[in-house]
Amino acid sequence: MNNPLRDLDDRRIPRVAGPCGLVIFGVTGDLARKKVMPAIYDLANRGLLPPGFALVGFARRDWVDQDFAKIVHDAVKEYARTEFREEVWEQLVSGIRFVAGDLNSDESYDNLKRVVEELDITRGTRGNHAFYLSIPPGLFPVVIQQLKRSGLAESDADAWRRVVIEKPFGHDLASAQELNRVVGEVFPSGSVFRIDHYLGKETVQNMMAIRFANSLYEPIWNSNYVDHVQITMAEDIGIGGRAGYYDGIGAARDVIQNHLLQLLALTAMEEPTSFQADSVRLEKEKVLRAVVLPRDIEKHSARGQYAPGWQGGVEVKGYLQEDGIDPASATETYAAIRVDIDNRRWAGVPFYLRAGKRLGRRVTEVAVVFKRAPHLPFSATATKELSNNAVVFRIQPDEGLTVRFGSKVPGTALEVRDVNMDFAYGAAFTEDSPEAYERLILDVLLGDPPLFPRHQEIELQWNILDPILNKWAQKGQPEQYESGGWGPQSAIDMLARDGRMWRRP
Repeated sequence: MNNPLRDLDDRRIPRVAGPCGLVIFGVTGDLARKKVMPAIYDLANRGLLPPGFALVGFARRDWVDQDFAKIVHDAVKEYARTEFREEVWEQLVSGIRFVAGDLNSDESYDNLKRVVEELDITRGTRGNHAFYLSIPPGLFPVVIQQLKRSGLAESDADAWRRVVIEKPFGHDLASAQELNRVVGEVFPSGSVFRIDHYLGKETVQNMMAIRFANSLYEPIWNSNYVDHVQITMAEDIGIGGRAGYYDGIGAARDVIQNHLLQLLALTAMEEPTSFQADSVRLEKEKVLRAVVLPRDIEKHSARGQYAPGWQGGVEVKGYLQEDGIDPASATETYAAIRVDIDNRRWAGVPFYLRAGKRLGRRVTEVAVVFKRAPHLPFSATATKELSNNAVVFRIQPDEGLTVRFGSKVPGTALEVRDVNMDFAYGAAFTEDSPEAYERLILDVLLGDPPLFPRHQEIELQWNILDPILNKWAQKGQPEQYESGGWGPQSAIDMLARDGRMWRRP
């Protein structure tokens, strides 16, 4: 009989990437500087990269190799998770190269090809290279076609070429399908890695372990016992300097379409036959295909924009007052939706998804809220402060698990009140959790794809979100909500119609 947890046992042995290199397009952006470059150093520091690993930067800058190496060095010093060790840096820096060029220039890609071929000889990368597109999604087709034209996308039987694509994967279903078509014409599906960094977080992976390794939870993980599920991604910051990216995208496209719908799929999916990529993806896709929207989308969704106000004792701008934002913008900074899953396990259990900026605190969690006990042999006053049991996966910032249940208050009177039982990664394990990008970049270099959504999942997710976005597009401006609060009144009303209320994380 197949044991889906056997793969987790196998991974106790560190997996080390073989000879390879990574080419980063968009090395001047925040993502490359704050996440990708530090993750590469941390992997090297942990001994998970080959000694001859090569890192190539591509950008329209008048730099040479040493200039790019300085950029990487400064990013590592500031953002790396592990301590800086000179011997590790010296090994890594000897494989750093830079190609100055334009994304549309044939000559630039021809130069890149020569650098890659030189690395195959001097660093022993053996033709194994991944291309990381840390660039705006509108430029993906240009780079993909240039990789094809220059021959950089081609590999022989003994080598591999892979492409890494950052979200958003399209702007709607039609654009996602077109992007998948363009990428699929150049790279086979097994060589395309669509990064959703939430899937690399330790707690997200732990959701599968908690469910399928423990008989405590799986018997009650269904509509017989679960009242509803809340999936929250709250941020206490505004858009910062991301106006050019965020305006026209909004909270629903930015995080609900990818992060939160992936969390929904992991929460609701059936047990896979193994944790190999195809088995996990198959179960996630089944869930996404079973998602249905309420008949009245307007009553079961909400959107808003943060207004000027105070947060953490500091006066903050509203979204429409942010630099670079059109004062008439209809882009939402808060989005909430209800969806249902039309299958035997989850029939009648609503899933509420919400995401927003300038909210009360930074937190991402999945809360499975259970039905009240069918009979309480206590007086009404004894259980006055007792709420529903819940299992809460804390994804950030304090990774762990909380179980909420009722317990008697010490004393002579019989009073039952909510208490929490907490599991925290930092307290339970001596080893620090790897940053999500470490795990995901290593998986790219290993060719291990379980944590990467394939194009079918992306299209199913857009199929869910598109009708909601189309309805919102007919409704004018989003509702204003107070900075530092928990979103617009319409979001509160949305749950109140169902006889429920949002959790305060």
